[in-house]
Amino acid sequence: MNQKVLILGVAAVQMDAIIELKEMGYETYACAMAKDGPGADVVDHFKEINILDIESLINYIKENKISLVYSVGSDLAMPIACHISERLNMPHFVSEETAKICNNKNLMRSTLGNDFKGNVKFQVVSSVEEEINLSFPFILKPADSQGQRGVKLIYSYEEYRDNFEDSKRYSRSGLVILEQYISGPELSVNGYVVNGQIVFLIPSDRETWPEYTGLIHKHIVPTENLTTESSKELINIIEVACKKLGINNGPVYAQMKLEQGKPYIIEITPRLDGCHMWNVLKYYTGINLLELTFNHLLNNDISELIEKINSNNKDSYVLEFICQEPNTPADYLAYQNVVNNSLYRFNYYKSGENIRPVNGKYEKIGYFIYKK
Repeated sequence: MNQKVLILGVAAVQMDAIIELKEMGYETYACAMAKDGPGADVVDHFKEINILDIESLINYIKENKISLVYSVGSDLAMPIACHISERLNMPHFVSEETAKICNNKNLMRSTLGNDFKGNVKFQVVSSVEEEINLSFPFILKPADSQGQRGVKLIYSYEEYRDNFEDSKRYSRSGLVILEQYISGPELSVNGYVVNGQIVFLIPSDRETWPEYTGLIHKHIVPTENLTTESSKELINIIEVACKKLGINNGPVYAQMKLEQGKPYIIEITPRLDGCHMWNVLKYYTGINLLELTFNHLLNNDISELIEKINSNNKDSYVLEFICQEPNTPADYLAYQNVVNNSLYRFNYYKSGENIRPVNGKYEKIGYFIYKK
């Protein structure tokens, strides 16, 4: 019988999953609040359902005899997919509790614990009037949003007061988190866990736009910022974090920063990242993390890890985002020459289409992959 898979969301990263599933021979379904992402154009069946409406999603799954519900790149979707999977006895990697903890920055920090060496100092507040226990500068962010919304580097109390409400409005819980600012280079870490063991772990350098705190510009594989010693420490931190958080199977993604060679976790979550990193890692390692994830979930098949890994690749690869301010017409002209010489390219919009605000500052409108 042809198995059916439901993907929550239709953004470009969910479109990746839908295309991969179709190539693997599965019938694809997608739900989202609106038909406003490229995933809706490639999926076999689309239904307008707010992914927060769990009962409607469950009815849709039962009506269509769907075998798996999943999502890519969305912290919001993961607890929902895990909740439904637990209720309906469908395949899943982590518990709803683990997905919820990772979706909530203060729960994640608390679960890792103050004695955890990869943790940063933090404070959770609900009101701007509460006393601040951290030194300036620090990072102000919503406790439970995604996609760098409401994230700001704060240098003074005046700046804190000016930005507090903007950050809080992106938080579903009404809580914001203040985090010690780690000043060194940023890393993205893509890993894969099988029965409690990390079997795949690739750190990459994460370059952000200097004028927009935290907003991604490039991913560079492999990292050039880690020494042998800091690499060992990073692996240990991810292993311990996965055990503490209950990530025992499936993908794990961490955003990290280095300070004086020591790695610190900024975010960690039991899912594939939201930056198409599977695509650049496929060029670098030979492993398709998307295909691995679905084969593992649906067939308990992890042969992708054993058969295809290319550990001798000495080349470096770059995934670079094309970004533009929201509510302006998409314009790719300046990138035409470099994109034409790339290994892979994808545009989120057609030229001239209006760019929807997501983070509200500088939006991804496309990306391309090239050898460095």
